[in-house]
Amino acid sequence: MKGKMKALVKEKAGPGAALIKADIPEPGPHDVLVKVLASSICGTDLHVYNWDRWAASRVKPPVIMGHEMAGEIVELGAAVKRCRTGDYVSVECHQTCGQCYQCRTGQAHICTRYSIIGLDTDGCFAEYVRVPEANLWPNDPLIPPETACLQDPIGNAVLAVLAENITGKTVLVTGCGSIGLFAVGIARAAGAAKIYAADIIDYRLNLARQMGAAATINPLRENVAAAVLEDTGGCGVDLFAEMSGHEQSIHDGLKAVKNGGRAALLGLPQDKVCLDLANEVIFKGITLAGITGREIYATWYKTAALLSGVLDVSPVITHRMNLEEFEEAFRIMNSGACGKIILFPGEK
Repeated sequence: MKGKMKALVKEKAGPGAALIKADIPEPGPHDVLVKVLASSICGTDLHVYNWDRWAASRVKPPVIMGHEMAGEIVELGAAVKRCRTGDYVSVECHQTCGQCYQCRTGQAHICTRYSIIGLDTDGCFAEYVRVPEANLWPNDPLIPPETACLQDPIGNAVLAVLAENITGKTVLVTGCGSIGLFAVGIARAAGAAKIYAADIIDYRLNLARQMGAAATINPLRENVAAAVLEDTGGCGVDLFAEMSGHEQSIHDGLKAVKNGGRAALLGLPQDKVCLDLANEVIFKGITLAGITGREIYATWYKTAALLSGVLDVSPVITHRMNLEEFEEAFRIMNSGACGKIILFPGEK
């Protein structure tokens, strides 16, 4: 398919991005061309847009941003075998090498030589995106694009929350951005006995209650660990899911998790974090898990099953905007007064 398309590009180092007319990409032999129906802004995209220290060390402009999407296949590469034009798909954004130890032992989500769509290769904040066939996920046609495009971040929360059985157990989620909110909903869907949610923005705490949190805590007004310990009779929670990356939240959660409990850390700190390993982890017998990406593709199956029945993520979708409104979308993201913002390259 020849022609031009709208695309949101990180053109150069520094804050901001530009909406340009770019060439529609041509699929290689093992690629497909997908018409983007909906995409969503990720916290990673915000780092790139703001051009913080992490983004400056990771991204090499120019690159079309975005990696969370749902769309329709419109063109096939010559060697594509499994897909057809018209297929309704989403995308696993991690392109793995297939050859390292992790890839060959079922741990491709922690591949040592991966690249990411929207960071290392052109992404989906555009009318069309080129995607390797191996990275496609077939969508249930009953799931609308604004929900189907969220399976990538929902999968992060699924991996964090469901690594162990939490039915009848207690959960603390710190950081109620979109992935934290998804974590609350997943914990509720999995039958958690009680879910605590902590964030410094009351707007997000309201969304957490809508997603199933029984108790919400604002650390600016209340001590998170003390509140949880008091409510659990001094025992603490079974699972601590840390989604903010804030050092104090990490300490609060480690104090609030019970002896023998589990801590799943997904939020990215801005700098190094100093832990009291003896008292916060070792003497408590805590299992400490780092969470990155999604298990490819085991987590996708779980996520799709949840969205087909028991998990309603509609409260998290707070804004629907055209791609041309990207500056306002990122302004809202920076304010924190939002859940997920969906971008539509066509009319919303």
